[in-house]
Amino acid sequence: MTLGPVAEELAKARAAYRNRGRWGEDDVLGTLNFVDDAIRAHAASLVRRGRTFSLARRTDRSGARAATRWQGLGHGHGHGTGQAPHGACTGRGVLLDVGRAFGDTRGALPDGFAILEEHLRDTVEAQGATSSVRRGDFVLVRTGQPGRVRRLGAGDAPGLSFTTLGWLHRTEIAAVAADTWGLEVRPHEFAEPVSSPLHLIAIAHMGLPLGEMWDLEALAADCAADGVYEFLLVAAPLPVTGAAGAPVHPIAVK
Repeated sequence: MTLGPVAEELAKARAAYRNRGRWGEDDVLGTLNFVDDAIRAHAASLVRRGRTFSLARRTDRSGARAATRWQGLGHGHGHGTGQAPHGACTGRGVLLDVGRAFGDTRGALPDGFAILEEHLRDTVEAQGATSSVRRGDFVLVRTGQPGRVRRLGAGDAPGLSFTTLGWLHRTEIAAVAADTWGLEVRPHEFAEPVSSPLHLIAIAHMGLPLGEMWDLEALAADCAADGVYEFLLVAAPLPVTGAAGAPVHPIAVK
């Protein structure tokens, strides 16, 4: 799918999905404001077995770019506030295993696969009620690309289509994360060159934190086994003042 002229599409998206000023001019949390005490209390009640899953990739001499991270509201896209999310990043997590729903026999999406809203909705339907997406959720999208890269080498990245911005805005989720380096599909869907178009709107105008390079394999296997795709998620990055993003060690508890 190829979208229209970049400037026109970005202008329409900025107008349609703008949250800037919604929580005051000094706000640094963006859509994390959707998570309240009641939502966190409910998320804690989801713990049944006490089983924990680390969702962080190991950071070592192979390179810091492999670090699991949140991209906060100041992440290099022009209009951020320069603050990484911190204590607010606890709540109900929900896994959407798009790789298993639409991928190959190993549960991996093809290179460059653009995840559309219909893929997200169909994944929820296939997984059942525990994967319903609600206001204030932390949505984790599994593509299965890391395993594919280990087997076949790096290629174009599957990820969220620019057209999913409407779904991300309408559902009022707190944040979204994926198991890929950039979360959105690469190459992008515009005929003209543009750098990270979904990031441009989601971070700077919607105020939506984006998680990248999360390790979702063990969690996904457990969810597929027991049919439960919701869990308590604790994913606070280091509280670095003025940061545009930060490494994080997310923990899912079921």
